[in-house]
Amino acid sequence: MRKGSFGYRVRGRVFELVAGSVMVGRAGDEYVCTHDHHHGGDECLSFQLTPALLDSLGGESSAWRVGGVAPLPELIVLGELAQATAEGRNDLGLDEVGMLLATRFMNAVSGRGNAPPRVTAQNRRRAVAAALWIDAHARQQVDLESAAREAGLSPFHFLRVFNSVLGVTPHQYLVRSRLRRAARLLLEGERPITDVAFEAGFGDLSNFVRTFHRCAGMPPRSFRQAGRGDRKILQERLAGFSDAWVPPDTMHRRKSSCTTTSD
Repeated sequence: MRKGSFGYRVRGRVFELVAGSVMVGRAGDEYVCTHDHHHGGDECLSFQLTPALLDSLGGESSAWRVGGVAPLPELIVLGELAQATAEGRNDLGLDEVGMLLATRFMNAVSGRGNAPPRVTAQNRRRAVAAALWIDAHARQQVDLESAAREAGLSPFHFLRVFNSVLGVTPHQYLVRSRLRRAARLLLEGERPITDVAFEAGFGDLSNFVRTFHRCAGMPPRSFRQAGRGDRKILQERLAGFSDAWVPPDTMHRRKSSCTTTSD
């Protein structure tokens, strides 16, 4: 629940949801929703978990039968991360964030910890092979499930193994593979920016421009101009960097100038 409020009844229990609350539904249960308070509607973000993911997280756990959860800080912040991901404001995958949210929910509600996966030699080989496969297929539609299937793991375990071995999630690696190809295409020829975006594997132009700008610090067109020797663009970026950068000795002097006294 991101905004507003609503109530619902399930299995003889009544819940009132406000911003930050979590509604937990199960297949086969019947729900009756209400809007008794009339505070201008509500805004929600929902995820549907597959049976395989539920099994990986403990599908028979009582945590999935709680019906609703009060606002918890660890779930609130991940909910906002999920919303930002849904809006394309980062390079995470929505399925990855959904798994993270589901795992955090399980840990918070059941009170159990989440042991890291064993980084065995086999897991390392799987992660590297998966990265090579993702890189080779980056121009196509690649999702977590297809990459996990190539690795011979469930999506949940593949995500954890890949991230543990390589330090990035599969979707982050996919986006960066596409960015790398886009950068090469921008520097190599004259093809339109739209063609570069689709050739690199991005689904639409606006997503490509936004992602490239966020990562490169400049839009694709400026990047191409800089690659052709436009010194002005590089000088502007370097000037902006030097203004924001504080030399280490200056930082030390600033810290040293702050003193405390005690009586």
